[in-house]
Amino acid sequence: MLSISCEGNSYEIGLQHGEHAREQVAGSLEFYEGLFKRRCLMDWQQVCDAAVKFVPFLETSFPGYIQEMRGIAQGAGVPVESILALNVRTEIAYGMFNDGCTALSWKSKDDSFLAQNWDWEREQSPNLLTLHIRQTGTTTPAPTIHMITEAGIIGKIGLNSHGVGVTLNAIKAAGVDFGKLPTHLALRAVLDSVSRADAVEKLERYGVAAACNIIVADRTGGVGLECSARDVVRLEMGEREEDGGGDVAGVVTHSNHFIRPHLDTEGKVHLVDTLDRLKRVRELVKEKSAAGPPSVAVIEEILKDEQSYPTGICREVTEDSSIATLFCIVMDLGKRTGLIKMGRPVKPEGEVELRP
Repeated sequence: MLSISCEGNSYEIGLQHGEHAREQVAGSLEFYEGLFKRRCLMDWQQVCDAAVKFVPFLETSFPGYIQEMRGIAQGAGVPVESILALNVRTEIAYGMFNDGCTALSWKSKDDSFLAQNWDWEREQSPNLLTLHIRQTGTTTPAPTIHMITEAGIIGKIGLNSHGVGVTLNAIKAAGVDFGKLPTHLALRAVLDSVSRADAVEKLERYGVAAACNIIVADRTGGVGLECSARDVVRLEMGEREEDGGGDVAGVVTHSNHFIRPHLDTEGKVHLVDTLDRLKRVRELVKEKSAAGPPSVAVIEEILKDEQSYPTGICREVTEDSSIATLFCIVMDLGKRTGLIKMGRPVKPEGEVELRP
């Protein structure tokens, strides 16, 4: 997998990203152009026309993100509208893309971990890369970021030099707000934050443009931010539910459906296994927590779980779906490190360490 180190102002960071990942950016564009055509019946021009509706908000509130995307476009030799479309793909698709995942945050007395499996179309796997970003020229010192992302997308899953980490769960629900942060840029906003509290305040202030769940964590623990186009609802550590389910102390778990009610928004269970995966990850965390404190190895074992194969926590392709677990990541936020295992964690195809 390609690893890129970028340094400079927003435009320079994007330019380096685009220049070094020209082939992978082209691959991302080809993949999503085909996916939009098949799933949403939209040609690429229609996709780009929808994407530019976010420009006024972003230029006003997050101009650096626009500059970084312009840099990627210049470096990769593609239109900036195409790069913008990659970064707002969740919002344009209106929940038509069912990238699944199972995520958890686990805080013990001494440690804080954040982890997930990312399940998506195998065709996109060659276009994954890691980005190490050192930002200069900002009015206040910006965190250094190390994340895994899809080529051309400036925010994804990873952590920063302050030990702030982020994961993503897709959720299918109607609604988009072009005056709020697109999902993947919300992930970047978390990675640009100096603490969990800073990140939560930012996302609650600006809002998130479409449905998703974002787990934000640092050494003090984690919180789930279940988002719709209308609101952001917090899922705190150890929350219990009316049916007696929920998380054990210090833990937040999520899969691909709304757990809490949302304003005028009804989430759809687009992956029938999402309920089973959430139940299973909670069972495993409860078992492991009774046996001892969390560790990278303990959490990796959870992410390897194949109960309900092939559509369990560790996912494999089926006759009806080409979606599989493309990587698992476990972040130790106290040590400010992350370990990525490419492919299905039961049979990893390689490892990459994140060290912002």
